[in-house]
Amino acid sequence: MTDLQTALAEIKRGAEEILLEEELAERLKSGKKLRIKAGFDPTAPDLHLGHTVLINKLKTFQDLGHEVIFLIGDFTGMIGDPTGKNVTRKPLTREDVLANAETYKEQVFKILDPEKTTIAFNSQWMEKLGTAGMIKLAARQTVARMLERDDFKKRYASGQSIAIHEFLYPLVQGWDSVALEADVELGGTDQRFNLLMGRELQKDEGQKPQTVLMMPLLEGTDGVQKMSKSLGNYIGITDSANDMFGKMMSISDDLMWRYYELLSTKSLEQIAELKEQVSNGANPRDIKIALAKEIIARFHDEQAAEQAHADFTKRFSKNALPDDINELTIECDGDEMMITALLKEAQLVASTSEAIRMIKQGAVKINGETKVTDSKQMVAKGSTEVYQVGKRRFAKVTLA
Repeated sequence: MTDLQTALAEIKRGAEEILLEEELAERLKSGKKLRIKAGFDPTAPDLHLGHTVLINKLKTFQDLGHEVIFLIGDFTGMIGDPTGKNVTRKPLTREDVLANAETYKEQVFKILDPEKTTIAFNSQWMEKLGTAGMIKLAARQTVARMLERDDFKKRYASGQSIAIHEFLYPLVQGWDSVALEADVELGGTDQRFNLLMGRELQKDEGQKPQTVLMMPLLEGTDGVQKMSKSLGNYIGITDSANDMFGKMMSISDDLMWRYYELLSTKSLEQIAELKEQVSNGANPRDIKIALAKEIIARFHDEQAAEQAHADFTKRFSKNALPDDINELTIECDGDEMMITALLKEAQLVASTSEAIRMIKQGAVKINGETKVTDSKQMVAKGSTEVYQVGKRRFAKVTLA
């Protein structure tokens, strides 16, 4: 394979779609140092593995010698990204945005090389644009064009409200590409409309339109919905090593391969070899352990990864209880309390209905041994027991 073919293969790995791939190949062939942009709105203080899918792709371009721009949307964060929302998203305050942006800056360098990364804030040029400039920018597009965007179209058709400022979001994201003179913009598949807006505005400004590379949205630990803190199916890159290990081990064997492709630094050939091993009888659990340790080593270190593995083995393979169990006392009005109510009070479940469901699934244990089978089981006042729900939720509860 030629160097260009090798570079393209790495860039295309895991990508859902590259618009104008031939154009990207020509830019790479020219030997020009390309400006690669990916934007992140600081809507939450911590990044999760879903965010790192794009950051990993930035690292690919960085390793190939191109200029990587990690764009923090401190201006767009105050608008609120409407992508995928069926209601108007609540904008963040300036203080929230700046606080979250600082943590982003710290966390991104767990993957990217700080010496080769440009951190940019889109308020730098958007605030200079001013009110008159924003009106001129808004005049570039029509309401009809904005309603071509899938989520806007669905909300309009169903009678859901769309705030005027939400129409500004794609325009501002597109203007970011103009301000940065981006050659390539990375984004999730849900960002297609916004990414194309960048091309349109660049063309209007006399710039060569950027190539667009879209990455898939990483499913969360539930294997169904995209990874999201609000859905509780995320693995945060600042999670403890033990939490990361437990969450990684909870994903399905099928989802594991998607995580390998989008998150691992192993080559596609190495991943193919691992799949072959499983086909020949290897336990996928061992392959998953290797992935969990790789991810933990990236965001913690090798020692933390080994210790998390050891703790996991001790806790779950040998049915041992963890050493750091939360202890609490729950007040009981009578002489006993139904176990579903106790689990809810101990915050081991979100509701009594979840407690019932977990009991039916055989996921509730007492003292690491006794499996609860009756959702109407009563717990006597004065008892102290360790309650476990699922693989990672524990509490030592005294009923007083």
